Amino acid sequence: MKNTIKLIALALLMVSGLYHVSNAQTKSAKFPNAKSNAEWKKLLTDNQFYIMVEKGTEPPFKNAYFDNHQKGTYVSAATGEPLFSSTDKFESGTGWPSFVKPINPNAIMIVTDADGQRAEVIERKTGLHLGHVFDDGPADRGGKRYCMNSGALKFIKQP
Repeated sequence: MKNTIKLIALALLMVSGLYHVSNAQTKSAKFPNAKSNAEWKKLLTDNQFYIMVEKGTEPPFKNAYFDNHQKGTYVSAATGEPLFSSTDKFESGTGWPSFVKPINPNAIMIVTDADGQRAEVIERKTGLHLGHVFDDGPADRGGKRYCMNSGALKFIKQP
């Protein structure tokens, strides 16, 4: 009975995005839409490849969406998977697009960064890097700040 309760609790944490997976677990995870670096190189722009595959970070205040105030949906630049809504975007002052939550927590995974210092946000279907999540978001909206790279996203404007 105790093991069943532990498994249910772990499943709930994973679904909510609060469970952190280690780098070792990430490398051994199976991502249904994973591709080789060569395949991603053909599909992504140089900037998208740098951010998503090489886990780079774009400069603050010099990216496509940090100051975007239009209504719409932010999708993965690699797969088109809906990730964040403009209704959950807020001005963090960091120079990167910041959101209080993902559209669907099951579309992302939170993993421990390679340096063990930060919580990295990756796309669940591909394992590609999107950004990081921090606990300094608006307290009245859950306290999370999903700090994303514009280069990992495409914006679909709401009509």
